[in-house]
Amino acid sequence: MESKLFHADTVVYAAKGHGAVVSNGGEERQELEPGDFALIPAFVEHQEVNDSDEEIVWIITRSGRNPFVRNLEGWNSSKRDRQAHAPVDASKK
Repeated sequence: MESKLFHADTVVYAAKGHGAVVSNGGEERQELEPGDFALIPAFVEHQEVNDSDEEIVWIITRSGRNPFVRNLEGWNSSKRDRQAHAPVDASKK
């Protein structure tokens, strides 16, 4: 499971579906529904999460000319969040 660390402010806009932005090692969740925004300050470790079978469309914008993204491994997210991000085998659908 990887989380993300950006060296720039990030804005997540929920265009379709319901999901969440998880931060603080999985301790904090900001639920998002269509029309909601989430602001993630620079250097805050976080994950965008889809806990449902519903399709989600997020529009993600980062500040700066060349935002730097670092994917982090071993983040202490919850079991539910890890399951929500588990790889899906498309051949089994």
